[in-house]
Amino acid sequence: MDLLRKLFVLLSLVLTQITAIQFHLSPNVKKCLREEIHKNVTVIGEYELSHAPGQKTNLHVTDSKGHTLYSKEEAEKGKFAFTTDDYDLFEVCFETKMIGGGHGQDREVYLSMKHGVEAKNYGDIARAEKLKPLEVELKRLEDLAESIVNDFAYMRAREEEMRGTNESTHSRVLYFSIFSMFCLLGLATWQVLYLRRFFKSKKLIE
Repeated sequence: MDLLRKLFVLLSLVLTQITAIQFHLSPNVKKCLREEIHKNVTVIGEYELSHAPGQKTNLHVTDSKGHTLYSKEEAEKGKFAFTTDDYDLFEVCFETKMIGGGHGQDREVYLSMKHGVEAKNYGDIARAEKLKPLEVELKRLEDLAESIVNDFAYMRAREEEMRGTNESTHSRVLYFSIFSMFCLLGLATWQVLYLRRFFKSKKLIE
């Protein structure tokens, strides 16, 4: 049991999938955070903004195609969740505005995003499937191992894609170089023949 816990902690530290950030947001400013996430991944976000009288902040979560995944007017504190349909670049935007104009103080924004294994609630899974603590730990390790395998498979696919692109580019450069060489040879031959005819017409050579 202790060995499993130590192994899980080690793997979690190496491949943690939690993004937490804290920043200041000035009045009448829009700030966006972007993250690339794989296909079929559950994402859970939690946010909290400091109190700022006379200001309202809107929160929007969208994908690269402009689809709205979550939207909240006058956001103060809350959570959002969605599951990705495809590998994409997702954007979380906070936009604050002054009510009635004027100037105000900066708002402190805290945002935490979990996805993959970290987004799963294993307490609910244990209660639903009536799992023992050891079985829950094994389930967590199994999901983490599957996540690692999927990440490696994705990296391998990207590597093969990049290799294919490099090979294709190399072939095109090679063919273009050969074509350019023949063009230069043809141009040089034409210049020699043209100059030969020109000098013959001027009776400079026989």
